[in-house]
Amino acid sequence: MPQPLYIAFIWHQHQPLYKSPLTGEYRMPWVRLHGTKDYLDLLLHLTRYPRFHQTINLVPSLLVQIEDYAQGRARDPYLAVSLKKVTELGEWERNFVVTSFFDAHHRTMIDPYPGYRRLYEQQQTKGRAWCLENWSDQDFEDLLMWHNLTWLDPLFYDRPPVPTWWQRGGNFTQADRQTLWQIQQDILAQIIPEHRRWQDAGVIELTTSPYSHPILPLLADTQSARVAVPHLPLPQRFQWPQDVTWQLQKAWENYQQYFERTPRGLWPSEQSVSPEILEPIAQQGFQWLCSDEGVLGASLRRAIQRDSQGQVVDADVLYRPYRIQTNHGDLALVFRDHRLSDLIGFSYSQLPVATAVEDLVNRLGWIYERAQVETTPDDPWLVTIALDGENCWEYYPQDGGEFLEQLFARLSQDERFRGVTVSEFLQEFPPRKTLNYLHSGSWIEANFTTWIGDPVKNKAWDWLGRARAALAQAANVTDLAWEALAAAEGSDWFWWFGAGHSSRLDPLFDELFREHLRALYQSLGQTPPPELAYPLEPQHFQGDYPPEGLIQPVIDGRGDEQDWFRAGLVQVGSARATMHQSHPIRTIRYGTDHLHFYLRVDFSQGVTPGREDFSTLHLVWYYPGQLGHTSCIPLVDVPDVAPCNYRFRHHLGIHLQERFCWLAQAGTADTWLPQPTRSQIALDTCLEIAVPWDELQVAPNWSVSLLLVLGQTGQFRGYLPQQGLLNFPVP
Repeated sequence: MPQPLYIAFIWHQHQPLYKSPLTGEYRMPWVRLHGTKDYLDLLLHLTRYPRFHQTINLVPSLLVQIEDYAQGRARDPYLAVSLKKVTELGEWERNFVVTSFFDAHHRTMIDPYPGYRRLYEQQQTKGRAWCLENWSDQDFEDLLMWHNLTWLDPLFYDRPPVPTWWQRGGNFTQADRQTLWQIQQDILAQIIPEHRRWQDAGVIELTTSPYSHPILPLLADTQSARVAVPHLPLPQRFQWPQDVTWQLQKAWENYQQYFERTPRGLWPSEQSVSPEILEPIAQQGFQWLCSDEGVLGASLRRAIQRDSQGQVVDADVLYRPYRIQTNHGDLALVFRDHRLSDLIGFSYSQLPVATAVEDLVNRLGWIYERAQVETTPDDPWLVTIALDGENCWEYYPQDGGEFLEQLFARLSQDERFRGVTVSEFLQEFPPRKTLNYLHSGSWIEANFTTWIGDPVKNKAWDWLGRARAALAQAANVTDLAWEALAAAEGSDWFWWFGAGHSSRLDPLFDELFREHLRALYQSLGQTPPPELAYPLEPQHFQGDYPPEGLIQPVIDGRGDEQDWFRAGLVQVGSARATMHQSHPIRTIRYGTDHLHFYLRVDFSQGVTPGREDFSTLHLVWYYPGQLGHTSCIPLVDVPDVAPCNYRFRHHLGIHLQERFCWLAQAGTADTWLPQPTRSQIALDTCLEIAVPWDELQVAPNWSVSLLLVLGQTGQFRGYLPQQGLLNFPVP
């Protein structure tokens, strides 16, 4: 009988400590809103297939806040305004509602509801000032309700009186909002007991993370950041290994409090590991932990290779648990398949559900076929798929419910696959491979630069280090001081500081971090340093920048700002400098996901694409370090200067006025060979392009160099970016 392929899904649920230690108010609503949209419903979807066991990681800082909301101890500004009479809203509150009550992915959570969409379109097209002046009290009533209602998962739509609200579609009242808050509170109150119930039934395994989700290796020693990036600029050395022990012990106690047993598995925050944190993890009693394939590759000093379809070549390397020795016993480590995890987290939301499910099942099927040849029944592979369990679903239709149901219906009924918890697998198949060296890194590029090394991030570490030293020198340290320190050590603040990630709420994350530090000093009876009264960084535009993360834009030529929020930016025309003000193109935005390369071109005011200066746009690509045929740009009068005189592997041409595109691949003797293409183009308020990676025949982690060339009836008319090529990796 063929042996099954063992699959361990691990879903990570996390929010930082949003409660202000100075006022007691929850500064942001995300525990409450994700609590009604993501935590309980994910569990309910998974447990409909009880034979396919799975693992859920619940961060202690999240559990504490869920309980606060469930017990009525938590209030956030969004909730306070939502429960207030509209006629009593002040000027600041109305402005807050107009600004903040569209915080959702509009394509899935706003556009499907005409009443909500009307308000959103008015805010987007006419501006906040117009809304404040022209909206009626009923408009505000409806907006307050819509924001809370669309953060309710479809699994709960049958709860009375929710069906009547959907049928009404507007004309909501304060009483409706109060009733909805009661429903939210009821859902929040079920989250912890339901997870405990399904754990006790043996269907899921629950794991934990360090208490406030800190980057443990950086708490142990910030110098660990130089293992992956040797010359990384660092702050004053932060080296408090006792904080690692405290964070782990607090997490252990939190788990025992809520789930009445001891945990076996640990999800290190951001899958960040280093040799220094292994001893305290083992000493605390944890048996296994999870990290990323990039960390495994760096630990083995060999990259995990993939083929052009993104399938792992080194399957026998990645799909094995490893043993690592400590003075307190062996620890087991599993390493996730980064690509399979990211396909669910970032890419499948843009595909039809059936297509996405079929793609994942096929990829697992390929691994299964290899396992039949390369493994034995007593030494099988474990494919670990580990990802954020909350943030991706708002990009899926119906909050991902249909995708989850179809996926696990397929997997649970397919005899090739067996869903297991990590502990179940390790108990039956203890690790046979020993890891003699563990790299210091995270799930992002196997380093820590997301949280340290940037000037603003380093400044925050310096402030944290001074506060930690003050605590160490204090005679009387209260529990409040330790809680404030733990909160400030959380990873989320450093994620948003400086370059790399940004959102409209950056100033609030900045303020919360400083409030935790101020509370620490005050709990020690000390006056906080004066700099803590001021932001770490001024908020200002930083010019051109690379992509901040994967994107999944809808290609409709409308340039939706939410779609392109994390894209890279190149300024061209009047956005850059006086000498370029006449250029017909204003900006270029670009980004990727695991399935496509995306490009957006915004034209200068008054320009009609295809009728002025250039009629065609040509994307030409080559891949540094990769062998293959290359050819010259297929236009006449191309200047013999770099980068125009480079040779390229692929060419996508776009006729702007006729709105069609064609793809070609370089052949022998400087020729271009036509290729079929599923590339998408759309031109309305801007030009948007999506090119499938599989048509470019590239493999994950290849470097890509791209040039945009302007043409007119076959003649060269210019190129962009004017600074040189766009360079980026294939995800």
